[in-house]
Amino acid sequence: MRNLIRETLILATLLAARVPAAAPAPPAQALARLAAGNRRYVAHHARHRIPVNAAERARVAQKQKPFAIVLACSDSRVVPELIFDQRLGDLFIIRVAGNITDPVVLGSIEYAAVQFGTPLVLVLGHQRCGAVTAAVEAKEPPAGNVGAILRTIGPAVERARTLCPDPSGPKLVECAIQQNIRQAERHLLDNSPVLAGLVRAGRLVVAGGEYQLDTGRVSFLPPEPAPEPKAPLPPSEAKAQAAR
Repeated sequence: MRNLIRETLILATLLAARVPAAAPAPPAQALARLAAGNRRYVAHHARHRIPVNAAERARVAQKQKPFAIVLACSDSRVVPELIFDQRLGDLFIIRVAGNITDPVVLGSIEYAAVQFGTPLVLVLGHQRCGAVTAAVEAKEPPAGNVGAILRTIGPAVERARTLCPDPSGPKLVECAIQQNIRQAERHLLDNSPVLAGLVRAGRLVVAGGEYQLDTGRVSFLPPEPAPEPKAPLPPSEAKAQAAR
């Protein structure tokens, strides 16, 4: 019960911080719908089962209207439809090792957000992520295609080393997993004017969560504090910078 109350408080904070007061309801409803489905999954009270029957396929054969976009890891144990107890056609899912972003991932998310009006993007990392663990344990610059994944995760690992109270072993990996989720969230908005514009308009929420392999629970990450505004430069320095 204590964990459920804690998760509910975090989710309420997340919704309040990420959805502007004038925003329409769908982003908040989508996040709450995922949280409710995950609670059913953890409690073994799932309403939906995969594979589906012919009638269920026919229901979505001609059109789709996913209510959430999920950027998840390729790990075989992390299946968003099951984790969130959703039906065929409910989730638009992009899965890539380490739940990282690149132009192709960005394009896929933009497509769903614009084409279907999907109001939520959830970056879903998970406990004991192999890609993040490999990035933490890398002793030299990684090469090849797998190396491209580890290099993308690398900045999140370095940030974790500075933020984690115990920068070694499993605790560092766990901190790096969360920083990798944060990094993907920031990358989506920093590198996609389309997504950033939808967020400013209150039509989209970008959130993060971590799936716990041991319990099945998704822990939604509370929003990061907004950066403090920079103090204005003295007039003489501002004039000098403008002249450069």
